[in-house]
Amino acid sequence: MGRKSYHHGDLKNALVEATTRLIEQKGPLAFTLAEAARLAGVSAAAPYRHFAGRDELLAEVARQGFVEFSDRLDAAFGDGRPSPLGAFIRMGHAYLRFAQDRQGLYMAMFEAGVSYPANSPTGIAAARAHRILVAGSAALFAHLPAAERPPATMVANHLWAQSHGIVELFTRGNAAGRSPISAQDMLESALLIYLRGLGVIPH
Repeated sequence: MGRKSYHHGDLKNALVEATTRLIEQKGPLAFTLAEAARLAGVSAAAPYRHFAGRDELLAEVARQGFVEFSDRLDAAFGDGRPSPLGAFIRMGHAYLRFAQDRQGLYMAMFEAGVSYPANSPTGIAAARAHRILVAGSAALFAHLPAAERPPATMVANHLWAQSHGIVELFTRGNAAGRSPISAQDMLESALLIYLRGLGVIPH
């Protein structure tokens, strides 16, 4: 793509978009800053106006990914209506859809190998996503006596882990061609079995 891809005054987002496309094509570890600049239609030196290096650019791609991811989770949760269980399952489905729809962002978030402090913009964006999952988990057993409630953070992490595992199985492991059920049905059945085991929903 030529320089027409770059819109004056929006260099940062042009680089993020180019990087997202490169990640989709080559993975998060196999592209260079110069390639991102070239795809964005700018000089090789231009990215350094905003980013000290490749890792900073990847961190910004991940940040934008977590912002969108959080928005999708929040919309799926919908304040737990009409039921906390339905909202919890919807969040799992939203996770899978995000991973499918926004593969470049997803890989930047989880597979780039870039570490970022909890108080960094990317860390703060990631924490918001986790808080939404924790809130959705807590809503599931708010009706139970306090002593009988499982830790909401544990339940949220299990939802995250199961969703992430199914994404890996169906995208990296190519289970879509071998599994008799869809990724969405697999996740939903796994979550229901898990929640019954916790006693959150009846057998």
